[in-house]
Amino acid sequence: MAKRSLLAFLPIRRFRDPPPVVAVLRLSGVIGGGGTIRRGMSDAGLAGAIEKAFKLSNLRAVALAINSPGGSPVQSALIAKRIRSLAEENDIPVYAFAEDVAASGGYWLACAADEIYAMESSIVGSIGVISAGFGFSGLLKRIGVERRVHTAGTRKGMLDPFLVENQDDVKRLEALQGDIHEAFKGHVLDRRAGRLKVAEEEIFNGEFWTGRGALDRGLIDDLGDLRTVMRAKFGERVKLRAVGGRQPWWRRGPLRSGMAGGGDGWSFADGILAAVEERLWWSRFGL
Repeated sequence: MAKRSLLAFLPIRRFRDPPPVVAVLRLSGVIGGGGTIRRGMSDAGLAGAIEKAFKLSNLRAVALAINSPGGSPVQSALIAKRIRSLAEENDIPVYAFAEDVAASGGYWLACAADEIYAMESSIVGSIGVISAGFGFSGLLKRIGVERRVHTAGTRKGMLDPFLVENQDDVKRLEALQGDIHEAFKGHVLDRRAGRLKVAEEEIFNGEFWTGRGALDRGLIDDLGDLRTVMRAKFGERVKLRAVGGRQPWWRRGPLRSGMAGGGDGWSFADGILAAVEERLWWSRFGL
C-alpha cells in the first residue's frame, strides 16, 4: 500500500487539499521615475514584489493587473525581463490583464505574459516612441533675455529648448527613437509570435485600439477580466493573492518632503508639476 501524506488525514480540507494560488501583481501608473514623476513604476521599486509573487505557496500562476499609459522604455524592458526570467526559472505561467489602458510601455509589460486579456473598452497598443517638449527661443528674444550655453562636445547642448531647433539634432533624435522602436517591435514579435493577425505596418505605427480591436489584430488573446479568467482556468476555489501594494500615505506623495522639509528637496511645486506631467500621459488616451 502506497504511503499517504499526513496531510491526507487532516479533517480540514484546506490543509488536506489546499486551493490553487494565483499571485496578483498590480502594475499601475506611469513607468519610470525620472523627471518630475518620482512615483512612477521602476524595476528597482517593483523587484521585491515581483520576487515575492513567484515564491507563494501552492502557486499556479502570476497575474499582471496592468493600468499604464507607458513611460520609460528602459524601465519597461527591465520589469518585463525580470518577470520573464522568474517565470521561466520557476516554470510558472504569467497572464496579463489590461484594465483602463495598457499602452506603449504598458503594452510592453503585458507582452511579458504568456497570455494577454483585456476588457472590451480597454485601450491597448501604441507601439511606438514619442518625444515632446516646447521651444522658448522666441520668448527669450521678446523679453530681452540672452541664453548663454558653453559646452565641451558639439552635441552636448542638443535640443536645448531655449535655442532655435537644429535639424541635425532632430535627425539624431529620430535615429535614437528608431533604435528604441526596433527594440519594442522585436519584443512584441518575439512574445506574440504566431498570434499577430495583421501586417506589421498596421500595428507598429503607434496607433491604439479598444480591447475588441486589439483582439482582432492579435495583440491580445481574448476578452475577459482577471477574476473570471483565473477561476475558469484554475477552478472556483482559486485564491487570488495580491502582492506588493502602495506605500502608506505618509511615505508617498509630494507633500511629505515639502511639508516636513524632507532631505530630497521635493517641494510642493514639484508635486504640482509631477501631477501635470502624469495627467498628460493619461490624457493621450482620453483618460
